[in-house]
Amino acid sequence: MRQPKGVCVMTNAAMLLAASAALITLVTLIVLIVVVLRRPIGGAVSSGGDPDSAEGQRVAISRDMEEARREAAEIRSRAESDAREVLRKAEASASHATEARSDLEEESRALKADLRALRSDLERREQRLAEREERLDTEARRLEERARQIADTEGELAGKRQELELLEEERQRVLARAAGLTADQAKAELIAGIETQAKREAALTVRDIENTARQEGDERARKIVTLAIQRVATEQTAESVVSVLHLPSDDMKGRIIGREGRNIRAFETTTGVNLIIDDTPEAVLLSCFDPVRREVARLTLDKLVLDGRIHPQRIEEVYDRSKAEVEQLCVRAGEDALVQLGLTDMHDELVALLGQLRYRTSYGQNVLLHLIECAHIAGIMASELGLDRGLLKRCALLHDIGKALTHEVEGSHALIGAEIARRYGELDDVVHAIEAHHNEVEVGTIEAVLTQAADAISGSRPGARRESLEAYVKRLERLEQIARSFKGVDKVFAMQAGREVRVMVRPDSIDDLESQTIARDIAKQVEEELTYPGQIRVTVVRESRATEFAR
Repeated sequence: MRQPKGVCVMTNAAMLLAASAALITLVTLIVLIVVVLRRPIGGAVSSGGDPDSAEGQRVAISRDMEEARREAAEIRSRAESDAREVLRKAEASASHATEARSDLEEESRALKADLRALRSDLERREQRLAEREERLDTEARRLEERARQIADTEGELAGKRQELELLEEERQRVLARAAGLTADQAKAELIAGIETQAKREAALTVRDIENTARQEGDERARKIVTLAIQRVATEQTAESVVSVLHLPSDDMKGRIIGREGRNIRAFETTTGVNLIIDDTPEAVLLSCFDPVRREVARLTLDKLVLDGRIHPQRIEEVYDRSKAEVEQLCVRAGEDALVQLGLTDMHDELVALLGQLRYRTSYGQNVLLHLIECAHIAGIMASELGLDRGLLKRCALLHDIGKALTHEVEGSHALIGAEIARRYGELDDVVHAIEAHHNEVEVGTIEAVLTQAADAISGSRPGARRESLEAYVKRLERLEQIARSFKGVDKVFAMQAGREVRVMVRPDSIDDLESQTIARDIAKQVEEELTYPGQIRVTVVRESRATEFAR
């Protein structure tokens, strides 16, 4: 059995102290011997037995012995001091060793406890694995037994199926011998006779129905359409892509332009609207193909002129407020349309999208006014036919709702509108009328047919639409879509009547070299897809801003 480290150190210190005492005694004896040997032996012999000389020698020897004792005492004292120091250090080492042993024992107990816990957890895991393996083995045996039973059953079914086929063949042979015809021949003769008779009767019935329906339908349709057109009277639409804002004085033009043109550049960059300042007294023009964007820019500039403070940061603040105000106006326009048509229970998002169509045009015709006009026409035709007026009005009012998102979502506005209506809980008849009003989906209900008729009446009346404006707007929309399709693009604005497109990229994901590459790729794709007069300048803007607040 090993002794503790501290006990071993104390034993070593005691042995060292005993060795030191023995060493001191030995040194004392050696000193005495040296002192004695240093006295001359010949002097004592030559004295010839003189008592005085012998006495002097004894005195000298005594003195030398005394000096040797003192030296031995000093040596012994120093040796004892060194021994005590060695003993003190040994005791300190023993104390440290005892503490280290205590720490080691504590760590050993903790490690043993962890080891016991790990062993217990391992045993539990092994037990669970054994139980799981036993369950899996049981399940495998059960599945094997089930597979064997299924195989036996399939074999029995195959045998019975073969027996039935043989019986069916025998039955057909018996019937063929009795009738003198095979089964296929008898079936063919029967079908041919019935088919000939049914075709003849169906042709006669269809001819009579078609003649009667054509006569009555033409008269009824002419009456309904004529009555609907007579009862609806709307203005001729002539939408413009330019808005005029009157100024209090011509001095305001300089403030709008700003020092070195920074205000007008900031305004066009923020709003995406082209600001035209010419020689027209006390007026500026705002040009943009998107009427919603143009209206937001007009309100922004109007508020800036009234406030008098015009600088880039102020432009952004006023633009945000004007944008929110236009959104509120859109919601109000949608609610007014519902009140005018007497419709209720429509989702708030659909109402907001209807209001946005207040600023949209289709071939020069205002889309919201077109929808209201279609709803009135559809309601009149529904009354004449004895159908649900509210349902027909709802179908006609929502049939072009997808045009509010044609800037953001790819695809036909009819299919987009149907998906929106379905998402916000509209009836299936309404959804079908929306998706089928341009025959992109086969028409299946009377509501869809009447919606098509109302749309055609409203769009084909004299002065309703202009083809050139719609083509121009679609070209500018496609120009923005091409630029927006590239990765890293934040905002896109078609400016200068489509002769320039400004692309705002995110500075954290696009560097200067990539900006040049994007500009070149956009220009190349525009050349391949669009037809336009002159040339289109592609400007890619990469702007970094740093903002801090002093508190």
